Amino acid sequence: MEGSPFNVHFGGPDQAPQALRDVLAARIAATPPGGTIDWATYYFRDRLLAQELAQAQARGVQVRLVVEGRPRTQKANSAVIAYLAKPEVLGAGMQVIRMPKTRLPLRCLRLAPKFPRLHEKIYCFSHPAPTAFVGSFNPSGDLDEEDPETIEEIGDHHIAHNMLVEMRRPAIVQCFADHVRALHREGPWWPRRSNAGAVRDGDFGDTQVHFWPRSGVHPVERVLDQHGAGSRLRIAASHITSPQTVSCLGRLVRRGARVEIVAEHTERRFPGKVERRLVDSGIAVSRLGAQANVPMHLKFVLAEHPGGRQAVFGSFNWTPQSYWLNHEVAVVTRDETVFEALDRRWQALRRP
Repeated sequence: MEGSPFNVHFGGPDQAPQALRDVLAARIAATPPGGTIDWATYYFRDRLLAQELAQAQARGVQVRLVVEGRPRTQKANSAVIAYLAKPEVLGAGMQVIRMPKTRLPLRCLRLAPKFPRLHEKIYCFSHPAPTAFVGSFNPSGDLDEEDPETIEEIGDHHIAHNMLVEMRRPAIVQCFADHVRALHREGPWWPRRSNAGAVRDGDFGDTQVHFWPRSGVHPVERVLDQHGAGSRLRIAASHITSPQTVSCLGRLVRRGARVEIVAEHTERRFPGKVERRLVDSGIAVSRLGAQANVPMHLKFVLAEHPGGRQAVFGSFNWTPQSYWLNHEVAVVTRDETVFEALDRRWQALRRP
């Protein structure tokens, strides 16, 4: 839609190679001395992109990077962290997050302690205009790949189904930049939920921003629960393991909503027993990427009912760890540009 402060960028096997990392690289190059770059990301393995951040700082850009130090694939970020941690590279400009194991709530029925993780993907730039990119993409591949075992485990995200939503509304950009700066300055706020420095949810009229960890009702489930007879819900998900999610979606079907899911092909991220429960509830489920081993890493919801339609996107997964422990982000918007872009992408994913 003309004049929209949103633009949606996609990655995938049908897109240009390295499309999303190149979007970020172009913005790094366009940030002049005196500008700022504020990033929070889960995986960071792209050494060339790390060098470009270092070059930006060397020319006078203030770079703040927050990165997970203990991802599921533990050594994945080691090379980039070791390089950027050097005092002459980023040094104090990088904050590495390592949180201790924490028990999930009793309601999850999974009592083994888990590592909370920084799972957000937020990339803020001051120039050429204040912009925040938020979505599912983290620079988890390396252009000169030397560790195929890691790629075998986490998937090749240079070709994965991914997205970043570019937001240029100043108040929203400031919200995300402040959030990353609070993480950089004070570290994670789990389990210190009352951390005064943590930037919390923001309401910007047609768009709301939600951050985790949090207690209470899940913000995305709150959106879903508004729907019933006459509604259509389309969910693109990389991970679905939470019984709470299965129950929520089944409840919506019983109320008359039409629910469709496109999910990852791997059993670890989307177990067959979860798929069977969803199908038995009357939900249409399909998997993507199995033939070429392409990760389906998209995380969005398209929600339509007689009163209007909304899009939801961010870093969140439908897992107990994402619900209760991780640092995550979700954006809920009624912006038509975002909805229509995700609708077109959905149609492309569903095309034979």
